[in-house]
Amino acid sequence: MIIKLKKDVSEDEILEIKSILEENKMIVVENESKSEKVIGVIGNTKIIDIDKIKGYSGVIDVCDVKEPYKRAGRKFHPENTIVKIDENICIGDNKIIVIAGPCSVENEEQIIEVAQKVKSSGASLLRGGAFKPRTSPYAFQGLKYEGLELLKKAKEKTGLKIVTELMSTDDIERFEKDVDIIQIGARNMQNFDLLKKVGKLNKPILLKRGIASTIEEWLMAAEYIMSEGNENIILCERGIRTYENATRNTLDLSAIPMIKKLSHLPVIVDPSHAAGIDWMVEPLSKAAIACGADGLIIEVHNNPQKALCDGKQSITPEAFDKLMNDLELVAKAVGRNI
Repeated sequence: MIIKLKKDVSEDEILEIKSILEENKMIVVENESKSEKVIGVIGNTKIIDIDKIKGYSGVIDVCDVKEPYKRAGRKFHPENTIVKIDENICIGDNKIIVIAGPCSVENEEQIIEVAQKVKSSGASLLRGGAFKPRTSPYAFQGLKYEGLELLKKAKEKTGLKIVTELMSTDDIERFEKDVDIIQIGARNMQNFDLLKKVGKLNKPILLKRGIASTIEEWLMAAEYIMSEGNENIILCERGIRTYENATRNTLDLSAIPMIKKLSHLPVIVDPSHAAGIDWMVEPLSKAAIACGADGLIIEVHNNPQKALCDGKQSITPEAFDKLMNDLELVAKAVGRNI
């Protein structure tokens, strides 16, 4: 349920309304936009005396919310959420943020070289897998804690903040200390225990869409995190499984404007995992920006042919540099910058 309030509603009235709701065991969420104040109500709202709430002079309207996602929905939170990473990096404002780096951290030389090159080309953050969920148990699983240490070294050398995937609740304390944006991968999008645990952190979470998940399921996964108090969520469209086998997955570009309609959360796109083919990264990146994406996460490797993981979808630092130049033109065309 949503209670829309006048901009000049008194604090005393707000406190009275909240008191009624909380007495009935409702969860109360306050939000304010440029045009109105909103109180979101979560719980068994059928027991609330709607007429009594409407009777307050500061109340404009009371309406139901049919969508199962409340905190993640735009009705509860009309203004766009901007996730602040530091003083210079925000995701969800007018600047398109590019996250770049290898699929997995392989050694110190590799991660530092790639980090230096993507930074010089304009990347804002460094991605790199330390823990790698793989379809085959015999495939390279990442360097794990050694990989985290190497990411930290790359950060020290370049100043780029780190984005990497968390797979286990056992590692939350370590990630909270060492990682700047915690990624929840596609395979863990509905690992509800993990979602609830990262929901208790004061740390940005990059939530990838599950390989066969609907948009509603994806937003409900975000709702799990937000229900625990963490609203610093970045959604990531990374392709979904369809009957098409010409590409690794099918990039759902329509999800970008749909998410913008349904939710206030920023959304970025991973063209590398979507296509699984290096030459498709450029056109899909451009299309994502044209569709309204707030950023991109791109796999860059200094020697893709010898990559231990996903070399076929990784582009070289030289190709990334060219891509960044091209993306500037696309961004300007849609009234944004990169």
